[in-house]
Amino acid sequence: MIIYGTALLAICHLLGDYLGNTLGILLGVKANVGGVAIAMILLIASKELLAKKGYLPQVTQFGVLYWSGMYIPIVVAMSAGQNVVAAMSGGMVGVIVAVISLVATVLVIRWLNKLSNDYHSYEWPSEQTNQPAEA
Repeated sequence: MIIYGTALLAICHLLGDYLGNTLGILLGVKANVGGVAIAMILLIASKELLAKKGYLPQVTQFGVLYWSGMYIPIVVAMSAGQNVVAAMSGGMVGVIVAVISLVATVLVIRWLNKLSNDYHSYEWPSEQTNQPAEA
């Protein structure tokens, strides 16, 4: 069902938020550090893993695709509400962690693309496979 795609996104978002806050605490910054990037990586990785193992039906993949497309604008709006002043009060740590998170996200996405080697995961055969040949 499509709702399972929404549930998968919610789980990834909550885990990303928790891990980002935990990383912020460990770094001494009172802010979510990289939670958005972590959530997006979790969403991509879990979708690919579940699809390859056959646990993610086609309809559920549509739900994940829909929310993946909506995720970035929603998260940008949510991230705007984060306390940037608190993150920057840690000095250069906030800037360094932001750059590291960005670079890590790009590298992990590239790695996942190479690892999956499956660019057809979003293309499904049509439901009508027994169409008569055209003369």
